[in-house]
Amino acid sequence: MKVVVCVKQIPDPATPYTLEEDTAWLVRPDDQVLDDTDRYGVEMGLQIADAHEGTVTLVSMGPSGNAQGIRQALAMGADKAVIIEDDALRGSDALTTAKALAAAIAAEGFDLVIAGTESTDGYSGVIPQMLAELLDAPALTYATKVDTDGTDVTINRQTLAGYDVVQSSLPAVVSVTAGVVEPRYPTFKGIMDAKKKPVETKSVSDLGFDAAVGQTVKSVADAPERAAGRKIEDEGEAFSEIVALLEDRKVI
Repeated sequence: MKVVVCVKQIPDPATPYTLEEDTAWLVRPDDQVLDDTDRYGVEMGLQIADAHEGTVTLVSMGPSGNAQGIRQALAMGADKAVIIEDDALRGSDALTTAKALAAAIAAEGFDLVIAGTESTDGYSGVIPQMLAELLDAPALTYATKVDTDGTDVTINRQTLAGYDVVQSSLPAVVSVTAGVVEPRYPTFKGIMDAKKKPVETKSVSDLGFDAAVGQTVKSVADAPERAAGRKIEDEGEAFSEIVALLEDRKVI
């Protein structure tokens, strides 16, 4: 079984973030870490691949830097990585990101694509669904449990009331929640082996798609200070003033 896991490198959350002055884009240093939410997807992919004699390929978009985050995922046990890196992709919106990832995934071939629900530096929460549409595959989202027999995949989909059981044939795209499994820690052998595993870098031309960027951040400004509230002294008739205020604001 060919399992593809979408992962992302982000600046270390323990360090201050900075934005470029002219574009307001996030400055991405060479030293980046694996997005914590992606560790669950990597672990889920590894368990499925182990159970079905499969392979795990990582696909990531963004500046590779020293690939520290990618190496973390490889050290967990993934077999190879594909990094999409191109200046034409700087400032990409969610749809352009999904198109780039889908092009790389299609080129690799897949039985199952696994992704986190959203990245911790973007929080758009729509990439897995877009990937499914672009890859013409079913989207099984917010999975708290994933099982597959190699032909079908079944998940427990998180809901406000508990979970739904959702099943689909493969190939499919599954987004997993944090806690779906307990991610393993890389062993010393895994860390050493990761240095020898293949990491391919692909550009827009390699993938053969239009990298036209959609919506981007135009400017960033401080949020306005919160205005002071109105204090009403209660001398027995305060309720009438509150009601009048709510009526004026069209609340009631």
